[in-house]
Amino acid sequence: MNIITGLLIIAIGAFCQSSSYVPINKIRRWSWESYWLVQGVFAWLIFPFLGALLAVPAGHGLMELYSSALKETLLTIFFGVLWGVGGLTFGLSMRYLGVALGQSIALGTCAGLGTIMGPVLLNIFFPELNALSSLTASVIIGVVVTLVGIAIIGVAGGMKSATLSEEEKKEAVKDFNFPKGLAIALLAGFMSGCFNVGLEFGKDLNFGELTHPMFRTLPATLLVTIGGFVTNAAYCLYQNASNKTFTDYTDGSLWASNILFCALAGLLWYSQFFGLSLGRSFFETGSAMDTLAFCILMALNVTFSNVWGIILKEWKGCSRKTIVVLVTGIAVLILSSFLPELLK
Repeated sequence: MNIITGLLIIAIGAFCQSSSYVPINKIRRWSWESYWLVQGVFAWLIFPFLGALLAVPAGHGLMELYSSALKETLLTIFFGVLWGVGGLTFGLSMRYLGVALGQSIALGTCAGLGTIMGPVLLNIFFPELNALSSLTASVIIGVVVTLVGIAIIGVAGGMKSATLSEEEKKEAVKDFNFPKGLAIALLAGFMSGCFNVGLEFGKDLNFGELTHPMFRTLPATLLVTIGGFVTNAAYCLYQNASNKTFTDYTDGSLWASNILFCALAGLLWYSQFFGLSLGRSFFETGSAMDTLAFCILMALNVTFSNVWGIILKEWKGCSRKTIVVLVTGIAVLILSSFLPELLK
């Protein structure tokens, strides 16, 4: 029952993340770099900070925690900076492939590499932790099945690209470009996998028994998102200067609605990692489910992003065969979430 509860909480977070691009579409007359930066303030600073505070017991502070493990803190931020590059290209993958296909490829790559790179790199920096022992056969199989599901959805995307006319492609996704979008999505997935690497390096950044198990990964989550914010803020401000779009921030008539939608998008986005922290507390520490939790989250993100893709008519005009392939891929991803338990 604990496993079902944990998966349900992670699924709710995944649904929220997959919904985060809906309020962004409501933002008016702001350039991409402007709304990406503002929503990032909420998604990567404000809400993660509030979440991290839940892990701090009375009489203690976050700075006390981070300063007591400076090496782990700095490495966690470093991988957050790398993840930030993935976040930038992640947004571009949506532009060229749409929500469904862009998230599928990027998050699939992120799921597989993020799950495996964490223990591998942790073993290099801290060999005494024997992190590689967490990469059991069931974990590897779970990752492989997740990637198979992603590949099937990728095939559906290729079929979609081949059958739609140029007019239909532009109607569904304005700047649809499959080859360019695929390259960007793969890069985004590789760099985005560094988020889980950061979480692995920062998994002990909590107050032990004084921190509720549900909140123990939230201080590390804050460090990763701070690193990501630095990367994204630098790029967005550069784009503001290059495109002369600083005036977006001075139009007071748009502040209320645009900031509200940015805040909502940020809250929905952060919900995935808040839910991941809560959900993992229901899994046995060090178990296959615990190791695969990040991979499961990404798989569910892909599942729900494709549901939104269908709702937003991104698959409009596709053949019945293409839809069958898409649904098959989604089914495989759902199966991958339960696979570690089935293999016990």
